[in-house]
Amino acid sequence: MTVDIRRGTERFTDRVAGRLTRHGFAFGEHYDPTRLDFGPMVCHDDHLLGSGQGFDEHPHSGLEIVSWVVSGTLVHADSSGTTTEVGAGSWGWLSTGDGVRHSEHATGDGPARFVQVWLRAGDAAAGAGPAYRTGAGALTVPTAAGDAVLTPVHLDAGGTTTLPAGPRVHAFVATGALLRSSLAEPLQTGDAFLLAGEPAYEVTAAVPTDLLVWELPE
Repeated sequence: MTVDIRRGTERFTDRVAGRLTRHGFAFGEHYDPTRLDFGPMVCHDDHLLGSGQGFDEHPHSGLEIVSWVVSGTLVHADSSGTTTEVGAGSWGWLSTGDGVRHSEHATGDGPARFVQVWLRAGDAAAGAGPAYRTGAGALTVPTAAGDAVLTPVHLDAGGTTTLPAGPRVHAFVATGALLRSSLAEPLQTGDAFLLAGEPAYEVTAAVPTDLLVWELPE
């Protein structure tokens, strides 16, 4: 049973022209053996893109990639011929299957911020082609260790929600802030709870707040 508070100020940061990325786990040149994964989650990135900026076409395989758009609009395009715009408060889910190339950019009329998670794909993805889906609300994603569930939660100031009990829970403050609780001092935008084998906990919003809560298998 563990409670780990990951502050946004402790994330690994990459800056290039038109793009700022804060990595929650070891990535590229940012190596930390204590931050390689959390169950099937191997990447948790917070991206800010300038107008028309983003990631040009690049390959992926063996992953389930979920992007939740915090603000602006994200344009996804991939080698299967899919081109889709995903607006704020919605998610895009790319099952990479045996391999796909894709790109992600903000639209030209404004910046975009999105949070992207990579999960190790399950056995059913082997031999499968890529697929892309969009939606809003809760999402269930099959992974190598079992189903992972994303629940976006919006709280008004003073509102409360319960972080569920489970093998692993990753709760990220996408916007806003949480009051001091039995778990930690106040959490701000960019901070996260990583809970392993813990009971349910209630948290309270200090201001209007959006949480991205992942329930993960071992």
